[in-house]
This record gives sequence, C-alpha cells and structure tokens, in this order.
Amino acid sequence: MPGVIVPRKTVLELRKLVEEGDDEVQVALSDAKIRCAIGDAALTSKLIDGTFPDYDRVIPSGNDKMLEVPCKEFAEAVDRVSTISTERSRAVKLAIDRGALTVSATSPENGTAIEELEVRYQSAAIEIGFNSRYLLDIAEQIEGEAALFAMADAASPTVVRDSADASALYVLMPMRV
Repeated sequence: MPGVIVPRKTVLELRKLVEEGDDEVQVALSDAKIRCAIGDAALTSKLIDGTFPDYDRVIPSGNDKMLEVPCKEFAEAVDRVSTISTERSRAVKLAIDRGALTVSATSPENGTAIEELEVRYQSAAIEIGFNSRYLLDIAEQIEGEAALFAMADAASPTVVRDSADASALYVLMPMRV
C-alpha cells in the first residue's frame, strides 16, 4: 500500500466506526481518495495532497542522560505541581540528580510548589523545563510501570519511551523556566 495522508477528521470518524463493531475494515485507495468499508457502513474521503514530513529527522539520537521514573507517581507529582503554574505556560521544572527528581513550578500569583521523587539516574545533574500538559499527555499513554527519558541538555529535544513497549516513542521539546 502506498504512503498516503488521511485527513484527521476522517481518521476520527473511522475510529468511531471501528470501535462500534467487530467487523473487518476493507480499505480501497485511488490517487485522490480513500474508501473504508466496515460492515454496512462505508466512509469515503479525499486524501491530503503532498508527502508526509520526514519525522525521523526530529528524533534525537545522541541523548546520553537516561532517567527512569515511576510513571504513575511522576504523573501525579506533575499534576499537583502544575496547579501552581500559570495557565498560559503550564511550565514545570525538573531538577534531576543521582537518584532524585525534584518537580517544581513557580508563579508570581500562586507561589511555588515542589515535589520530590526517587528515580534511577546516574548522569550529571540537569535542570530542564517542560509544558506540564505535554508531560501528562505522554504519561497517560505509557502502559508500563516506568517512563524512560533520554536527554542531552536543557535546550535539546528529549526522547520519552515506555518501559513496557519498546515501539512507543515520544519526542518532547523543553522550554525555558
């Protein structure tokens, strides 16, 4: 099957149809359209013209600072601390040192919130900031007990992996905090 770009709205509608039944999905392609048949229902849509961006280029390969965090505890800490951060930026700072992670957020109106977690980390100390919403979105998708962060420095993209699913990969851009 050739590589095609399907509109987001079509994918969302197709997902609803797939979740409603157990029928097999039959896919047909032309140069400009896609048709998906599921049981008695058929969905036809135009394809997006063009080529999909080369996403492999944004996945960093030299990140050597490895952090392993218990996913559930990490998500809970980020959620609690982020209530302090401003609505616009939702910034949280991760201060990572050997065996310890400090999650913090500061807001002129609301003060400061700090949480500490025990983690696996053996590299040089690093402070890096992220949008808390993105961290929580990734944590929701991770099925394993731990999230694995591969970082280079505070300004470079971070790779996040699921300890239970080696195929799951998330790239997260840091922000200044």
